[in-house]
Amino acid sequence: MSRFWSSLVHTLVPYVPGEQPKINNLVKLNTNENPFGPSPKALAAMQAALNDDLRLYPDPDAGLLKEAVARYYAVDASTVFVGNGSDEVLAHIFHALLKHEEPILFPDITYSFYPVYCGLYGIAYETVPLTESFEINVGDYCRPNGGIIFPNPNAPTGVLTSLEQIETLLQKNSDSVVVVDEAYIDFGGNSAVPLTSQYPNLLVVQTLSKSRSLAGLRVGLAIGHPDLIDALERIKNSFNSYPLGRMAIVGAAAAFDDGDYFLETTRAVISGREELCVQLAALGFVVLPSAANFIFVQHPDYRADALSKALRDQSVIVRHFNLPRIDNFLRITVGSGSQNDALVRALKNIVAA
Repeated sequence: MSRFWSSLVHTLVPYVPGEQPKINNLVKLNTNENPFGPSPKALAAMQAALNDDLRLYPDPDAGLLKEAVARYYAVDASTVFVGNGSDEVLAHIFHALLKHEEPILFPDITYSFYPVYCGLYGIAYETVPLTESFEINVGDYCRPNGGIIFPNPNAPTGVLTSLEQIETLLQKNSDSVVVVDEAYIDFGGNSAVPLTSQYPNLLVVQTLSKSRSLAGLRVGLAIGHPDLIDALERIKNSFNSYPLGRMAIVGAAAAFDDGDYFLETTRAVISGREELCVQLAALGFVVLPSAANFIFVQHPDYRADALSKALRDQSVIVRHFNLPRIDNFLRITVGSGSQNDALVRALKNIVAA
């Protein structure tokens, strides 16, 4: 039935998400989901909202959530945009702010949805190689561009770019929008949100899927100058004026207000990551420095694809990217204590064999 497709559909190469297997009893360390559940206060807020009011449309502005985000980051609610997961927020950003004459720039090793959005919206782009140590060299971005976007920490490497480097990038690209995608920032970095008050060309994107354990709710946000937010609102209201449902609004707002639980769980993930790094290094793995809830590793004596298959044979799933420069690396989510132990046991078995 492809004869009914528009010409655009024929040219698209869609994003491929991490596998969500339907097999029981797997140790699932391939999609960077948080091993700890959502805030109990978020669950209670959603349960309280499960009532007859679901017959009514939700607040199209999601004011309750915007105010909670604004309180958390000490910014004005006019600088906050929300949507169905950070992927939808990013889609609106590409459409509203990154479609210009000059190509946009992003790293050669990065979130693989970026080129997909470029194909969807007809945006020219150029990739900028990471250094040999998989870091961003901000000097490489000092050239004409229609915008800059990168994750911080980067995905899938987990390597962090400092706020000082980001500020340099903003200063040297004052005529371009710089989008910092902070899906994993809460596991080891400092958010660039405070810089949004100084740099009108900065837009920071975040998600509640990782550090706030709400991947199943689909809530994302962006923070930046009101002019940037207005552009996103125009796109949103031309596409879907009610993006977030009542459950998502109240649950996400309560998650932002529960600072104690957020700190407890993020610290637990960080502790698990550091222990896992030590254990894998002892098995001979090269582990990149990570500020995320995952680690990026390779072993000098084993091919990554073979390791991935051998782990799966022992009911452990990790992510292997068959892409240039990183085809011999595995991305491993930091799981619960028992999941991490199962991973290490499996790897010990493989190495011993």
